[in-house]
Amino acid sequence: MITYEHLYIGGHWVEPTKKELLEVRSPHDRSLVGMAAEATPPDVDLAVAAAREAFDEGPWPLLTPAERQEIIIRFRDLYAERAEEIADLTTAENGSARWFTGWTASALSQQTDAFLRAAAAMKWEEEMPRTDEATGRVLVRREPVGVVAAVIPWNAPHQSALVKMVPALLAGCTVVLKSSPENALVTLLLGEIFTKAGVPKGVVSILPADRETSEYLVSHPGIDKIAFTGSTRAGQTIASIAGRQLKRVSLELGGKSAAIVREDADLDALVEGLKFLSFANNGEACVAHTRILVHRSRYDEAVAKLKDLLESLTVGDPFAADTFIGPMVRADQQERVRSYIETGIREGARLVTGGPEVPEGLEGGHYVKPTLFADVDNSMRIAQEEIFGPVLVVIPFDDDDQAVRIANDSPFGLGGGVWTADETRALEIARRIRTGTFSVNGAPFSLDAPFGGFKNSGIGREFGMVGLTQYIEYKTIAV
Repeated sequence: MITYEHLYIGGHWVEPTKKELLEVRSPHDRSLVGMAAEATPPDVDLAVAAAREAFDEGPWPLLTPAERQEIIIRFRDLYAERAEEIADLTTAENGSARWFTGWTASALSQQTDAFLRAAAAMKWEEEMPRTDEATGRVLVRREPVGVVAAVIPWNAPHQSALVKMVPALLAGCTVVLKSSPENALVTLLLGEIFTKAGVPKGVVSILPADRETSEYLVSHPGIDKIAFTGSTRAGQTIASIAGRQLKRVSLELGGKSAAIVREDADLDALVEGLKFLSFANNGEACVAHTRILVHRSRYDEAVAKLKDLLESLTVGDPFAADTFIGPMVRADQQERVRSYIETGIREGARLVTGGPEVPEGLEGGHYVKPTLFADVDNSMRIAQEEIFGPVLVVIPFDDDDQAVRIANDSPFGLGGGVWTADETRALEIARRIRTGTFSVNGAPFSLDAPFGGFKNSGIGREFGMVGLTQYIEYKTIAV
């Protein structure tokens, strides 16, 4: 059992105000994974004060960009050395299948490398070309936005944390990370790596905490910028707080992404692609493709192949080598997904496979059956609302224009894709869909390209150069 009795505040392990430790239990069998300190508002005050002093008076924002990059390079290398340990602990806490946490832990080095490339290419100060004889020299500087509150969800703790912390630190910001209680152990572990990497005093704090403490953090007058990943409802609350206080804010929120399957699609490739695009991380992913729009001429064939896919996915112990889908993270999340499945049945959708029953033999954990609905109308709740679990809905369409209308008929706009043999038509469709990311035939995304959403899926972008600029203020100096 792992125990963290202290919080990581300003680079030091500090005794928390709250004496009772938080229990972190396995969603697989409810066994005790570990105990961790839990932050409350007085701990937030201490962390923000440390971050404020480190930014206003400390060396971090005054270091050269190259000096900050060297520390992040050390962090990247130290993180890679502990990738297997991190993957194991994430699986134990979250219930994410070990194949997924192993892949994620190794891929985070590539994510960090993309930010390092952006920081090296960034023109932190440049002289603008003169366009008028009366104009003197004009310098444009890119400076850090200040103290950042990074607030992350439970479903991908290190990816969500580092996609905010790394660019913020490279820009010269200081960071207070607020993680979910479910991930208290693996996020506090990051403090060990940041310390060993040589991040100066005050620059980084890590606070596992509940929603009330999270709201206290984002409302704190010492915070300059909020970077949030989570539900759309929580994002709306944070946006209202940021608006009242004129804080900078970026929000990576929910999704209900549509995969459009044209009449010329390779259905075998579709099924193999959706195995990962729809069911990675137990379906607890904002970018999951969960609305499958299929041309009517291929509809029955596609439903049959998807049924075979779902029934082939092994559900069970997330540490088992053959497990593809583990448990939901908490009992209330399990009940949420099961409730949506019951809603789909009541709405009149055809249950093809799965259902609200807990899988046999897995009653001791937070498990749900991978579930497929056909004959779904896009107005149904199961087609409009984010379920955040292993549930797919299949909707027929008659032509490309109707498919685009259905795909865009959503409050979300995070991801999506099209499956077709016609690349020209694929790109025409891609340009018409109101989402921040879109794939053709399941093509992978570049970590150097921006990621984020339209509509209720968020504000701002992450990854690469664009992600780095989310932590920068521009200053113009006329000489």
